[in-house]
This record gives sequence, structure tokens and C-alpha cells, in this order.
Amino acid sequence: MTTANIHEAKTHFSRLLAAVAAGESVVIAKAGTPVAKLMPVDAPTGAPKRIGFLAGLSVPDDFDTMGVGEIEALFGVAS
Repeated sequence: MTTANIHEAKTHFSRLLAAVAAGESVVIAKAGTPVAKLMPVDAPTGAPKRIGFLAGLSVPDDFDTMGVGEIEALFGVAS
């Protein structure tokens, strides 16, 4: 991954875009602190979504009323 300061990025923008088009990511920094990242449009942006990670999970039938008595007691509400 290439890092370029703002001045260098402005001066060599075409070169940086060519690197990005080739699959490389480029970080733009201001005073050494990263502020932006150039990356190919089709590059993955994060962790893949997990499908089915809640498989087998069951929700109890009384889910909507679980702990009602305790909650009412905490807030001083009588049913």
C-alpha cells in the first residue's frame, strides 16, 4: 500500500490512479496522518457478510413479556 501526502497526491494524481487501477490501494495523508484511501471500485470494502450465523437459534414464545415484573419494579410501575 502506497502512502502519499496531499501535495504529492495533487502533483502525481494520474500516477496514483494508475496504481489504483492496477489493484493497489493508496492512502492520502495530511501531516503524516491518514485521511483518505483510494482503492479500486470493485475492491471489497469490508468483511464478508456471514449468512446463517444465527441458524439453530430459537426465540421463546414469551419473549415479549420476559422480565416484565422486574422492569415494572425498577420503574415503579404496577401492572
